[in-house]
This record gives sequence, structure tokens and C-alpha cells, in this order.
Amino acid sequence: MRWIVISQSIAILGSSLVFPFYLIFIKEIGGGFLQYGISYGLFTMSSAIVHLFIGKISDKIGRKSFLLVNSWGMAMLLLIFPIITMVWQVYVIQIFLGIVGAMQKTSEKAMLADFTEGNNRGAVIGRYHFWTSIFAGAAVMLGGFIIDLFTLDIIFFISSLILFVSGFFILKIDESKKMPV
Repeated sequence: MRWIVISQSIAILGSSLVFPFYLIFIKEIGGGFLQYGISYGLFTMSSAIVHLFIGKISDKIGRKSFLLVNSWGMAMLLLIFPIITMVWQVYVIQIFLGIVGAMQKTSEKAMLADFTEGNNRGAVIGRYHFWTSIFAGAAVMLGGFIIDLFTLDIIFFISSLILFVSGFFILKIDESKKMPV
């Protein structure tokens, strides 16, 4: 369970570093609130489609591989943002981010259920969300600090690096130690 908490706290640190600043990014390439809404909607809808089947697949092949695809996939996708010059390019990347984001969201929750027992599940999941929320909040504050000191583009590189590192902690998760069904 420790590696799940560590890997996902780091992954959430990486993704939360950039998420609040998408609006600024979209404004910098000529978009506005409408384009931000469309971008976020495409992310959410592509994620929704993947949620329909990712759980069933993860039941068969395991959750760890989907967490890894999320971390390393997002790491690669975030490297594209600094070279984006048009809003439609953001739309395309947001669709792919929604797909890999759904892999994380569904697999994370299923894995939490796998690694906990019914009588202490709530307490363990509460501690998990405590740590991931702390990292998410710290990331938002850190992102603002980084943008003030450097540029908006640098947070995409830093986020990519953090997400890439989180993948190595995902590799340490031993799915065979999950609770019996």
C-alpha cells in the first residue's frame, strides 16, 4: 500500500502542477474561456469513454500497468505543450490526457479496494486521499511560484519529469500482495 500512496502522491503532484494554469496557457496561445471550456470538456468526455471499459480490462490484466501508462503517458504528453501554437492542438492533447487520466483514476480506485479490507477500508482510503490531496495542494502553490520566477512552459517540463519519476515508484507496487477476493 505504501508504494501506491507514494507513487500516486508524486503523480498527482506532477499533474496538479500544471492543471490550474491551463487557462493561462490557452490565453497565451490566443484562446479564451470558451476554448478552455471546450478543452476541459474534451478531456472529461474522452475520460468518460475510457472509464466504461478500463475497469473490466484492469480486472483481467492488473491495475499497475494502467497506472504506469498514465504516469509515463502524461509525462510525454506534457512535453508537447510548450511547442503548441494553436488551440486545436490543445484539444487533441486534452483528448489523449483524458484517456490516460481515466486509466489512472479507475485503476487507482480499484487498486485501493484490492489492497484494503472491508473493516478498515475507509480509514486506509482516507489516509491515501490525505496524502494525495496534500501533494495536489502543494503542487498548485508551487506552480504559481514557478511561473512567477520562470515561465509557464517550465511547469510542463517539471511536471513531465515528476510524472516520469512517479512511474518508477509504480514499478515497486506488488499486485500479488493485494487482499484476497
